[in-house]
Formats: sequence, C-alpha cells, structure tokens
Amino acid sequence: MSDFPIVSTGEHVTRQVLSDHPELMVVAFRFEEKGAIGAPHNHPHVQSTYVHSGRFLFTVDGVEQEVGPGDSFVVHSDKTHGCVCLEPGTLIDCFTPRRDDFL
Repeated sequence: MSDFPIVSTGEHVTRQVLSDHPELMVVAFRFEEKGAIGAPHNHPHVQSTYVHSGRFLFTVDGVEQEVGPGDSFVVHSDKTHGCVCLEPGTLIDCFTPRRDDFL
C-alpha cells in the first residue's frame, strides 16, 4: 500500500503515487465515472501507460485510440495527450524521470 496521499485531479479523477525514485515514478489514476476527463497536457517526462481496468479514449499528439484492460502505450516527451473515460477504471502510469510536481 502506498504511503502517498490520494489527490483529486479533476471531477471523478484521482491520482496516487505508488512508488518513486529520482529516475522513475509509478502513479495510479482512478477514473470513477464514465465521461471523466484526463485533461490534455504535456510534460518533458517519458510516460508509459498501462490500462489496469476500464476503457478510455486517448488522444496522443492528435491521434485517437480506444484502449482497455491489458493495453499499454508510451507517450514521448512533450507530446500533448489526454483521455476520456468510457468505462470507470484505473490507469497505471510510469514516468521517467519522476514527476517532482506530484510529490
């Protein structure tokens, strides 16, 4: 169990850091309702996303893709990305280097 707090990141969306190191961070994003939004954003970190549960419509660098349990993908540095929840669930994101703004 993580000692990090659960933080609201938007309506019906939370994040919790699961583990971190200066070179790597693992974060759970939980989407509690259909239609919840992971707002479009970008950052200098490389991000990998694993869909633990639920279904999501992701837009990465202008390209849309629907993903579900077991799917994973990488978002390269500074690429704009975001998602809409189609079925409630959890995304597990890894960032390198870690997202110090999440601490």
